[in-house]
Amino acid sequence: MAEKQEQPPVAQNGEKAENAEESAEAEKPKELEELPPFEIVTGERLPACFFNFQFKNVEYSSGRNKTFLCYIIEIQGKESKMLRGYLEDEHAAAHAEDAFFNTILPKCESGLCYNVTWYSSCSPCIGCADRITKALQKNKNLHLSVAIGRLFMWEEPDMQTALKKMKTAGCKLRIMKPQDFEYVWQNFVEQEEEAAKAFTPWEDIQENFQFYDEKLAELLH
Repeated sequence: MAEKQEQPPVAQNGEKAENAEESAEAEKPKELEELPPFEIVTGERLPACFFNFQFKNVEYSSGRNKTFLCYIIEIQGKESKMLRGYLEDEHAAAHAEDAFFNTILPKCESGLCYNVTWYSSCSPCIGCADRITKALQKNKNLHLSVAIGRLFMWEEPDMQTALKKMKTAGCKLRIMKPQDFEYVWQNFVEQEEEAAKAFTPWEDIQENFQFYDEKLAELLH
């Protein structure tokens, strides 16, 4: 990203800062403190424009180079509780799937059962798929169901292997149906009016679901 051209700041004693670039660099940590990455996205609803573009289950996902991950965590123990929210790559400083295990659910207590559901705009990359597999292998009390809008690099052999390992580790992986998109719309997307606006399916939503559903079944077989 190109740096803005700004005049050098003036110090309190009236002298200009010797180097405007050093001053700009000094301001960056302050900006990060004011905008913590996960506080921006956790527990919030997606803007409708993001959902309509990023979650669309098109075959050719040109320009859709981010992952939006909506999650529901059901923790069962003496006192059951539920957590929900969403993550996106831009604010996570990591891929959304990896960020989930780093920040949202960094560890699972042995005496509790964790039922986690993800609604993700696309399937994970190889690295995130491996992270998911390791998390499930490490925590036998963690159960993960992942519904994805699109398949990412599904024709690559390494990607297919990584998704198969996820399945073997216990991950329930499936393609989002039109009803799933409607659920995300109602529960994770900002509504401009007090009354929830009805979900409007886009063209070919059912056909695209069937296309990806068949491809996923083939590569997980």
